[in-house]
Amino acid sequence: MTRKLFGTDGVRGTANVYPMTAQMALAIGAAAGRYFRRERSGVHRVVIGKDTRQSGYMFENALTAGLTSTGMNVLLLGPVPTPAVGLLTPSMRADLGIMISASHNPSQDNGIKFFGPDGFKLSDEAEAEIEALVEKGVNPATAANIGRARRIDDGRSRYQERVKSTFPAGMRLDGMKVVIDCANGAAYRAAPEVLWELGADVIPIGVSPNGANINLDCGSTNPRIAAETVVAHGAHIGICLDGDADRVILIDETGKVADGDQLMALMAARWAEEGRLKDATLVATVMSNLGLERFLAERGVRLERTGVGDRYVVEAMRRGGWNLGGEQSGHIVMTDHATTGDGLMAALQFLSEMVRTGKPASVLAHSFDPVPQLLRNVRYKAGQTPLEDAAVKGAIRAAESDLADRGRLLIRKSGTEPLIRVMAECEDETLLARVVDSIVAEVNAAV
Repeated sequence: MTRKLFGTDGVRGTANVYPMTAQMALAIGAAAGRYFRRERSGVHRVVIGKDTRQSGYMFENALTAGLTSTGMNVLLLGPVPTPAVGLLTPSMRADLGIMISASHNPSQDNGIKFFGPDGFKLSDEAEAEIEALVEKGVNPATAANIGRARRIDDGRSRYQERVKSTFPAGMRLDGMKVVIDCANGAAYRAAPEVLWELGADVIPIGVSPNGANINLDCGSTNPRIAAETVVAHGAHIGICLDGDADRVILIDETGKVADGDQLMALMAARWAEEGRLKDATLVATVMSNLGLERFLAERGVRLERTGVGDRYVVEAMRRGGWNLGGEQSGHIVMTDHATTGDGLMAALQFLSEMVRTGKPASVLAHSFDPVPQLLRNVRYKAGQTPLEDAAVKGAIRAAESDLADRGRLLIRKSGTEPLIRVMAECEDETLLARVVDSIVAEVNAAV
């Protein structure tokens, strides 16, 4: 069953532009409510969280109207990280969890992510069935069976306690100066509070959301200010979350940025040494650096690659029974503790290694030398299909021939934005730049 509304991470787009309109959110809410009420009668619940975008109020109300119209009772968490919804959905015995967020996208965008009753993101098949119900339309509940909505005031506190429980018992962060950049997003209160409660000297930035500044010159996709703050304050580490706090980028004491590959390398090596890494396997996407794969192989750890998107990482982890995975972009998934990527939880794993080993972040955040990797994005308009252009196909074939056994080429459409992503890896940086530039030039000519 094909999907038109849903991308790699729910429904996403510019607020008040199809498909991210209030009318569509109402229809999606009604369809999701009908889908989850189909198998049994009785009380049905849905948990809804959101980040700090101004449009979140509109979508929260529209989804609530759609869901209650089909008899679902709605529990509103307010601004919480995405992993909090994954945690609280099964904890509160809900049939469905919804996060209103466009993650790392700018403030004018928004999105709707779905979690099943087990706290994991819905499968492609389930999303396709909900989409079919949106197109078909659903019958509302009778007046006597309309659902109710209520605010849940302690959702963030419940989440914070769960995150802290993953930090080694008895260990503290006393004497550690930590810069935390919350991207003016969903973790603007949770993250600084957790770090402070564990004993850190916290320097918070990106903690003044106004509805329009989420991810604006801050957060995991814009770590410059955080890096400058680390150096200026002589901090031991910087932690950069994105708008919904499901991904993290680290900054060492020198101001150097470390991505998700470096964090996964550290964690996988440590967990394998301790016998905690199931089947000695790490799950990551095709975007992870070849250097990570080589580093793991030297330590007897296998890298299982998936398509891009943390949901596909999690699906592979569940199929294989593996417990650690993630993305270069900073999604780190630990299924022993959470159902989706959790930036703050992953950062605590790194901090615990700093405390345990006494080593600085600059040492721990550089497990391997990455193979030179170049990623360029080309934006296209709705309805355009640049990857089907003959000249683009020719440039891709030529690049593959030039790289041969010397590197790796990956061309794909983004699942969350109208972008063509052109990525290549090669030890020869001159060749690397040439093959990427040649493809980008042809894609630009085709749009």
